[in-house]
Amino acid sequence: MAWTKAPQSLVELFAETLPDAPGVERRKMFGYPAAFVNGNMFAGVFQDQVFARLAPGEKAALEAVHGPLPFEPMAGRPMQAYVRAPDEVMADEAALADFLAKGLAHTAGLPPKEKTAKPAKPAKG
Repeated sequence: MAWTKAPQSLVELFAETLPDAPGVERRKMFGYPAAFVNGNMFAGVFQDQVFARLAPGEKAALEAVHGPLPFEPMAGRPMQAYVRAPDEVMADEAALADFLAKGLAHTAGLPPKEKTAKPAKPAKG
């Protein structure tokens, strides 16, 4: 199944509500806007969804209120540490900003992602 482009309004909302904190790096993942800290992705946009990497307790509390919110960019392959923002959070800019801030706070406490060395290109000749 082909992925659909994220609505521009969602991309702008994500950019506006993303925490402006030291170490936050904006780049693309899956062709959509995403945010990283210490090399680890903590939030992003995927099609018409916003997702974040939450602490297990935060994720459980959110799902206790809103039900399961798996982030599943490929059918049947959920990204376990991540959760979709519920519709109620998406509709409230302050709630979305809080959701993303919680993702940043949790992910900033994880060990920095090790950069992998790219293999050297073979010499032409």
